[in-house]
Amino acid sequence: MDEYFDSETIIVTATEFATTVLLALITLIIGFWLANKVGNLVARGMNKKEIDPTLTPVLSKIIKVTLKVLVLISVAGVFGIQTASFIAVIGAVAFAIGLALQGTLGHFASGILLLTLRPFKVGDLVTMQGIGGTIKEIGIFQTMIHTFDGQKVYLPNGVVTSGAITNIAVLGTLRLEWIFGIGYNDDIDKARSVIKGLLENNPRVLKDQNIDIFVDELADSSVNFKVRCWTLAEDRWGVHYELIEQVKKAFDEHGISFPYPQMDIHHDKLEQ
Repeated sequence: MDEYFDSETIIVTATEFATTVLLALITLIIGFWLANKVGNLVARGMNKKEIDPTLTPVLSKIIKVTLKVLVLISVAGVFGIQTASFIAVIGAVAFAIGLALQGTLGHFASGILLLTLRPFKVGDLVTMQGIGGTIKEIGIFQTMIHTFDGQKVYLPNGVVTSGAITNIAVLGTLRLEWIFGIGYNDDIDKARSVIKGLLENNPRVLKDQNIDIFVDELADSSVNFKVRCWTLAEDRWGVHYELIEQVKKAFDEHGISFPYPQMDIHHDKLEQ
């Protein structure tokens, strides 16, 4: 009788163990399949919304790994393992890794923000953190810029998002500004007419936008004009430097001076 009972107990125990293993395998297989399915669905959704292609595989991978970890915890629960302590250990390890990689994770989070919010894209002209140039690459941890003087600069994404970002060319047009000084004895209206003629005859100056030429300051040695016009973003520097040279030549031709700094000294004769 005891032998029969022992055999029956063994059979029941083996059956329960086999059932548990089967249930765990089914949970594992279905869970991993669902994790991959959800990750792929998220990736397809991001592609449809034209999210930056650099960000899509990263977020998809994070979602898949997170869901698979949850599946493994569920499988551990099926075998009677105390998942609460297991989760606590995972949390402690994650916290320790987070502290060790605090700076790197900060750049990673900033990279996700840049790729999601997209304050700029590859090819845009920007200035940030005192650096101006063209965006060549937006990575998860850093952004690469080609500066206007031909240097390649890598900025950590945490640094990029910690300050102001000026997207110079996002609207396609830019307003340019100059200051030109003439002498106090020169004709203000004549100088204004010369500058206006140069701008109106420049094909790269947008004629459907305002051209502003006005006296901005009566300085110590000169009457200063402030000049403003609009141009396409790609024509910015060409128009800027071209007008400076043209104004110099035109002022010379029309007898308009660029005054040197000067000082009037009044000498009173002292009585002996």
